[in-house]
Amino acid sequence: MSAVDEILSQVDLGQLAQRVGADPAEVEQAARTALPALLGGLDANAADPAGAASLAEALGQHDPGLVEGGVDLDQVDEGEGDKIAQHIFGDNRDQVVNQLGGVGGSAGKGLLAKLIPILAPIVLSWLAKKVLGGAADATQTGAGASPGGGLGDILGQVLGGATKGTQSGGVDTGSIITDVLGGLLGGGRR
Repeated sequence: MSAVDEILSQVDLGQLAQRVGADPAEVEQAARTALPALLGGLDANAADPAGAASLAEALGQHDPGLVEGGVDLDQVDEGEGDKIAQHIFGDNRDQVVNQLGGVGGSAGKGLLAKLIPILAPIVLSWLAKKVLGGAADATQTGAGASPGGGLGDILGQVLGGATKGTQSGGVDTGSIITDVLGGLLGGGRR
């Protein structure tokens, strides 16, 4: 199962559609466009040692329980998600949304802009569960904040594999990440 499918399997798309005021099919398509962008942005951040250290710290602060047994969207803090998205995309956030809105079919830019702050905390919780093995505190797992060894390698494996070849309505989001995010984000943000 792809990372996008795994994350979406934990989200009630009907509830998410109600929250953003859109059709569930449009929300699913938009989420399938937004999730690889978020994962790709995290991957770009993890490629830089300072970005990997920052990501390791952020993972230690996110409860992997959010994605266990299905996401309760009432527990998702959009304000926190907005900060996460800003950290992932930086000053290029509007450009990323515009580019993704252009390739996402009927998933417009407005819908993507609404979904990203909701999906960002879910992505970090999913990643925390994958990387930290379900431990809420990275220091308890022995992962520490050093991105050079174990955690950096795990992040690369999880994020690299999470962003390759995902299909979104016939669109290869792996190439979207390479073309759009690669040019906009470069080697990652701190």
